[in-house]
Amino acid sequence: MGGEAGRRVCREVWSAGSCSPCPTVSERPAPVFHRVRRDTHWLAEAARTNLWLMPTSMTLAATGLFALTRAVDSAAYYRHWHLPLWVIAGSADGARQILTTLAAALITVVGVVFSIILVALTLTSTQFGPRMLRNFIRDRGTQCTLGAFVATFVYAMLDLVAIGPGPYGDFVPHVSITLVLALTLADVGVLIYFIHHVAVMIQLPQVIASIAKDLNDAVVGDAQPRRAGAGSGLARPESEARFLEDLMGRVGRVVATPESGYLQYVRRSMLVSLAVQHEAVIRLHHRPGHFVVRGQPFLTVWPATAAPEVERWLRRAHVTGPYRTLSQDVAFAVDQLVEIALRALSPAVNDTFTALTCIDWLGESLCRITAEWDPDPLCRDERGLVRLITAPVSYEGLVERAFEKVRQAAAGMPAVLIRQLDALALIARATRRGDRLPVLVAQAAMISRLADASVAEPADLADIGRAYREFLDSSGG
Repeated sequence: MGGEAGRRVCREVWSAGSCSPCPTVSERPAPVFHRVRRDTHWLAEAARTNLWLMPTSMTLAATGLFALTRAVDSAAYYRHWHLPLWVIAGSADGARQILTTLAAALITVVGVVFSIILVALTLTSTQFGPRMLRNFIRDRGTQCTLGAFVATFVYAMLDLVAIGPGPYGDFVPHVSITLVLALTLADVGVLIYFIHHVAVMIQLPQVIASIAKDLNDAVVGDAQPRRAGAGSGLARPESEARFLEDLMGRVGRVVATPESGYLQYVRRSMLVSLAVQHEAVIRLHHRPGHFVVRGQPFLTVWPATAAPEVERWLRRAHVTGPYRTLSQDVAFAVDQLVEIALRALSPAVNDTFTALTCIDWLGESLCRITAEWDPDPLCRDERGLVRLITAPVSYEGLVERAFEKVRQAAAGMPAVLIRQLDALALIARATRRGDRLPVLVAQAAMISRLADASVAEPADLADIGRAYREFLDSSGG
């Protein structure tokens, strides 16, 4: 089956609810399709999640600044212009003493900043879980503070090296030394900010709120195309995907995973381009966040003749690693909030209020998800032909992730069960689609049954029953 067959099959599934051959494609409504956005978010995420890029960039900027001020000092040294009165003047020995003292102080403060960062990371790993470390490493305040002190130290060392003999006596970079003192004063302010920033950053409510913000940003910024609206004349994405998956399961070719690890990012635009080039359809078996095993099925290509070329480019079309990221994995932020709640509910910690805070933010995020997030598993090319079938996490899956593990750990805890029912009622009021209510009703029913089985106090059971009835009123149940 060649490329024309692929175009014919993709056109067939445009018919609303029908996948049978159609004599004239032109009689159907023009297809509505979404272009796949360019894969740039991964690069931004990779650039942010490290402690070396920002300090390195600021150090390079300091080197460039030194080259500029050195040129200004050289012009003053050769009498091309006169130094203003506010520039610090003095001998070469005095300049060396000033720069040596400042450089020693700066490198000492750098060590203190490193120590504070390590303490914060240790507290994070112990109290919030090792998966929270990336949230602290991504923090711009920490990166800029470290970069400011390192850059000022490098600038001071370059000034120190620049002092030396010349045709008109010792060359002293007066403008550069003045700027070093100004940068050092600015670094004092940066240090005060950093101490305050770390004190705020390690507070548990702040950590939970920042994770919820990352979740909301991931929902808004997800490059996965949205489903076409109802009434567009298209087949529903579910039936269209099922037809193509059945076809590819029969006559497609499976491509194995080249490397084990967590799937962090999929370059959808690259896979769509490959499919267009070879008149093919590609189906992904995994979504970002899944752990993939080398040699196991990773994707299916139809027609099978295009599989070798797709396999050749597969390593460049996706990224795997030892951990999950938020780039295309919306469920990861939900799992992070759930992990903090589970740690809080464990007998070793027994911090009910932290669990309640997590439930509050999970409810807020799911309100936004139910209103704004509806990824389309089908990615189309410029002509509207299906080229890539993805495996996005479903809305039902996100709700289950957010409530089930917390509910299971909250047996016999009326406060947690009531707060979960309140969150479900809030989500139900924000839901505009009737097909998204059953999963909420199912979760509320399980919470009610767990309360009947694990809560002995009649007054607590009455409070839980009242919250459950309020949910049913909100959901129309």
